[in-house]
Amino acid sequence: MRSSSRLQFQRSFEALRQAHAALAPFRDPVALFDGLHRTRDASDDKKLILTALVEAAQSDGPVSDCALTVMLLALWPGLDAIRHRSIRRRIGSAEEITSEIMSRTTEAVRGLDLGRVTWIAATVLLNVERDMIRAHRKRAEHTFLTSITAPDDLPADRAGGQQAAEAAALEDELRKLLGIDALLVIRVAIEGYSQAEVAAEFGLTHEAARKRYQRAMRRLRAAFVEIP
Repeated sequence: MRSSSRLQFQRSFEALRQAHAALAPFRDPVALFDGLHRTRDASDDKKLILTALVEAAQSDGPVSDCALTVMLLALWPGLDAIRHRSIRRRIGSAEEITSEIMSRTTEAVRGLDLGRVTWIAATVLLNVERDMIRAHRKRAEHTFLTSITAPDDLPADRAGGQQAAEAAALEDELRKLLGIDALLVIRVAIEGYSQAEVAAEFGLTHEAARKRYQRAMRRLRAAFVEIP
């Protein structure tokens, strides 16, 4: 937020507006955030805005850092939800978690393949939290093994990683079946979060999250019926 108040940032944002038609209606970042977070419909317009920001963030031009900053602020409600959940999971200290979220989100935005993504914000948030959980599991497994085993005696097949592997496999299978709604189902049905909390994380209305969850559960039930 401090960087977005600087004169150079304002000039870069104006250059963004001139280069991308989807951003032209917004005179400043605050107006853009209002358009993203307060509008209940026009999802196609929101996708155009986020696409423009990602494309600019991935460019080598002078507006790249400005676009990345705006993208981080646009995603902040979801990133803040990830931060609070990560603190509850004791993934690390509050400072470490915040730093990791910012670095992973930066990497996710600048490495995002727009040709393969439908829901930009949800995909970035899903990937960031998934990677943080997996990294934490690996660190915890390594810490446990090194605390009870000499370095030369570490087993090749780590039984301690079975639970993490099973969780990752479940997520991968759900993603194949449900796509971007896989994490929504995991949050509500497995991790116990409310649909309202998940809606806030993904930048959805409560009603949209409810409908997507119900649709995903219908697809799951249909898949179970087809199992011989």
